[in-house]
Amino acid sequence: MHHQSLLTLLHQYHPTDPNERTMWLDTIAFVTQQPDCFERSLAMGHITGSAWITSPDRTQVVLIHHRKLDRWFQPGGHADGNPDVAAVAMQEAHEETGLTQLQFVSLPGEPPAIFDVDVHWIPKRANEPAHWHYDIRFLIKANPGEAFIESGETKSVQWVELENIIRFTNEESIWRMVPKMVKTLEK
Repeated sequence: MHHQSLLTLLHQYHPTDPNERTMWLDTIAFVTQQPDCFERSLAMGHITGSAWITSPDRTQVVLIHHRKLDRWFQPGGHADGNPDVAAVAMQEAHEETGLTQLQFVSLPGEPPAIFDVDVHWIPKRANEPAHWHYDIRFLIKANPGEAFIESGETKSVQWVELENIIRFTNEESIWRMVPKMVKTLEK
């Protein structure tokens, strides 16, 4: 069953607050109940994969200015049938930033672990009904010296110092990842 690898990752994950716990439980239920959860064609919602890209010293992150939504987010996108959500996150990180020196932050020899789980509403647009994104996020490190190559999906790509994130976004789901990232330095 192609859902099992994601369900295994989800069951290994530990949400950090009650709000994320609710979204985590909703995501587990969604993956369990929806055979087509990885398909964009599932109108009610679908699995997406995102990358929280950090500098090796965890003082900066990459944010993209999303062209369609006109807001700043972490890179990410649709699974489009791929049940390997970590691979989706890595592919989206590369496609939306042009960065090639990307590495999952995980224990040596271990597969990438989920860094964050978020469920958010995507408003109706031209040919697309409103729907839910069940976003599975992974921590990825990159070289801040490597140049960005912007894609057609982005208006801008930038390294942002943690203390300056508020200038770009006040999204709770992004702010929730900041202290998580700082904690990874303590391990």
